Order: sequence, then structure tokens, then C-alpha cells
Amino acid sequence: MKAYIKLLATMALVIVTAACNGGQKLPETRPVVRLMTHDSFDMSADLLAAFEEETGIQVQVFKAGDGGEMVNKAILSKDAPLADVIYGVDNTFLSRALENDIFIPYKSPLLSDIDDELKVDEEFRVSPVDYGDICLNYDVDWFSGQNLAPPDNLSDLADPAYGGLTVVENAATSTPGLGFLLATIDAYGEDGYLDYWRQLVTNDVLVVDGWEQAYYSHFTASSEGDRPIVVSYASSPVAEVYYAEEPPVEAPTASVTSEGACFRQIEFAGILRGTQVVEEAQQVVDFLLGTAFQEDIPLKMFVYPANNTARLPEVFQQYGQVSAAPAQMDPQLIAANRERWIQAWTEVVLR
Repeated sequence: MKAYIKLLATMALVIVTAACNGGQKLPETRPVVRLMTHDSFDMSADLLAAFEEETGIQVQVFKAGDGGEMVNKAILSKDAPLADVIYGVDNTFLSRALENDIFIPYKSPLLSDIDDELKVDEEFRVSPVDYGDICLNYDVDWFSGQNLAPPDNLSDLADPAYGGLTVVENAATSTPGLGFLLATIDAYGEDGYLDYWRQLVTNDVLVVDGWEQAYYSHFTASSEGDRPIVVSYASSPVAEVYYAEEPPVEAPTASVTSEGACFRQIEFAGILRGTQVVEEAQQVVDFLLGTAFQEDIPLKMFVYPANNTARLPEVFQQYGQVSAAPAQMDPQLIAANRERWIQAWTEVVLR
């Protein structure tokens, strides 16, 4: 009898609930994929909305600091992961992430559209999403008004003619700063890079904590500062044109992209071990590698898409620069020596 009464009560609840919803079927809960990114991540809102509508997946994006901080958080939380997918792990921190076994492998079918030189993990634990070259940038107008040619390579910065003209970022606190340090190590070797930096110190190089401070407080093209040379990105001239109130005929800045003068930074995405939504996480990785997101990348984050079928915006085609022969290092080599190199650099440059 009690069971019969309980059944009647349950049926009544179902009827009342259906009536309250106009007789319509209640929507099912959508699967959620948490996407951890660095602070520089940006994308078009309508692009994400279209993906969510098409797949029924809800993507929760949260920013976890700069690239290094993000990787550290992912490692420290690997037993109770904060996310399902991580985007923005670059080749300077990749080995640290791989050594801590925070990813599960996934070979996306879209990897066939990615240039082989960007694929550094043969086990497909991460997939390359974008790349950019960390390079010297200079103020075109400043140099045109001086009896001095713009720098053409790293060696020029040590020439007394360029004394007091350069601002760089701290290799211990800044991704561009670390990338530039790696470019100098690649160019001069472990036996010579510190001597090169001693020459820069003698030549009055200015070191600041981060890119924004260097670019917007000291670089003559973007501030009231007195440094017409800055470590930035090869795509920075594109941004100068794109954000100008009145687009100039020529970019006000240019990049030094000669052989070995730039460090190629590659950013990856991977599925974090411990996710409970593996199939949905795979779809998010596919989305990041797909043409729609890849074509959104340039004007949102001012880096280049890894997918070679993605079309570049016109402003990138006209003003963008990439190095034909950038410095590149095995992520394992970087991981094995990064802290030692930074410490040695700090002793020479900052003390």
C-alpha cells in the first residue's frame, strides 16, 4: 500500500512539473568543458557561441595568469585538475608540463593541416595552435631623423652607435624577455652569450619587468620614452597599423627579422589528465585547430595561425613579418637549462 501511495505521489509530481513547463520536455544539462588559458587569450564571442550551439557543449574559459604561471597552476593541481583543456603552453615551458605528465594524448584529424615544423611532440599530448616571432622592433620615424641606420641584427646592439637606445624585458619575469635571451644563446652559444650581454650592459641597455612597461613607457614609437629599439613581436607593426585612429600608409615600426635575430614562440593546446569529458575536450581541441578559430587568432592575439589553410587578414598580409630563419630550441634543452641560464643572465645583467 505504501509503495502504491508513493507511486501515485511520484506520478502527480511529474504531471505538475510538466504543467509548469507547458507540457514541454525539460532541457538536458549541457556538458561543460573548462578551458584554461593565459591572460592574453582573446577570441570573438560569436565564434564561441556558434561552437556551443553547434555542439551543445558549454565552454567555460578562465584565465590563469601569464604562460608560466598557468603551467605551474596546471601542474600543482594535476591530481584535481582545474580544467579539461589548456591553451597557451609555449615551447619555453612545454617540457615542464610534459615531464609532469599532465596531458592525455589526442591526435586530432586537423593536425594534417599543421606545418610539421610546429609539431614538437611525437606522442600528440599537445597540438600547436599558433606561433609568433619575438624580435627587436624599432621606431621608423626616429631612425629616419637620425644619421643612423636601424639595427639589422643582434650584434648591432653592442655597437657604441646604438648606446642607450634599447629596452628589453627581464628574462626571469617576461616571456618576450626569455625568448630574446634564448635567441642570444642560440646565436652566441653557451660560451659566448654572457659576453654579448656584458657588451649590452656596457652599451646602456635598459631592462624592465615586462612587455607593457617596455613598449608603452620607454619605446619612442608608443610613449614619451627615449628608447627607439624594443624587444617585442614581429607582428607588433601590424597592431600599430590596425589600432591607429587613421591607418598610416606605412607601419610606424618595423621588426628585425634577419637570420637568428628572432626566437620562434609556439603555443600549444592539450587535454588535461583527469578530465571527465574526454570526447567533448577533443572537440574543443579540434575547434582551436579549426579554420574558424585559426582565422580569428591574428586580429585577436596578433600571432600567426598554425593551420596552413587559414587565411590571414589583409593587414597581416600587408604589414606582417616573420623570420625566415628564427632561433628554435628543443623544449627539452630549454627545460634542462632554463633556470641556470636565467640565473647566469641575472648575475651579469641585473647585479
